[in-house]
Amino acid sequence: MAQANTTHHTGPRLRMPGTVAALLACPACGEGLRPDERGLACAAGHSFNVAREGYASLLTGATPPGTGDSKEMVADRLRFQQAGHYDFVGDALADALRRELGDDAPVVVDVGGGTGHYLTRVLDALPGAVGLTADVSKWAARRAARAHGRGGAVTADAWRGLPLRGDSAHAVLNVFAPRNAAEFHRVLRPDGVLLVVVPAADHLAELRAPLGLLEVDPRKDERLAESLHGHFAPVGAQGLGLAMALSHEDVATVVGMGPSARHIGAGELRARVAGLPEPFTVTASVRLHVYRPRA
Repeated sequence: MAQANTTHHTGPRLRMPGTVAALLACPACGEGLRPDERGLACAAGHSFNVAREGYASLLTGATPPGTGDSKEMVADRLRFQQAGHYDFVGDALADALRRELGDDAPVVVDVGGGTGHYLTRVLDALPGAVGLTADVSKWAARRAARAHGRGGAVTADAWRGLPLRGDSAHAVLNVFAPRNAAEFHRVLRPDGVLLVVVPAADHLAELRAPLGLLEVDPRKDERLAESLHGHFAPVGAQGLGLAMALSHEDVATVVGMGPSARHIGAGELRARVAGLPEPFTVTASVRLHVYRPRA
């Protein structure tokens, strides 16, 4: 175990703004973290690695097999995102933050943020902001750590606790990702804002019949409100949509990014996709919800 009084840092360097690094907290005891010869350590002596890509590995305990995106899944997501198909979501997040917090939104945390794509769109639009992507996948964190000069990344499991000090974030983003309302509330400042993006009832509707996709829960908005009710008050919600002209490769990717991928074998999915016209027009339809912390 590394000693917390070590002052020289000779290992990989953490790639994130100093204002963000200063908010990191030990996932084992909650004490603040600072650099040591291995990576990061707290005053109680808990040490954590910094990967050569620059993200902090702050997962604790054994991670169940299949948790988080694989290397291949991250590559697919990145290719799909870089094609611009979901840029409208990131732009809407930035617009919502500007409405709620002004142009700065100083510290933005994207929980389950994957490759850092949405956080990057937000930071590009808000030059006064800095950000952090937290994701359970090391493959995603590798990309997110280098996604933006004013952003950084950690591997973390929100269900075990976010490795951040309390009241440290001005905004939390949650896009197509699991939600831990108590942890979101703990790390958000009392005047902060939570932005949640979920699929709408008609999301990818054109693909459901030919590919046998799962239906979107018609009570999704209601269930979201129930899950956050004790910690957050709703401010508003808006629908966002875009028609996407997708190649067969992109269709397979967008299906693989969602829950239906767990119910259709890869070979069967390829066969069904091959029967579609190319390009194939698909509707991306989501709901952006805005919440404020309850006292």
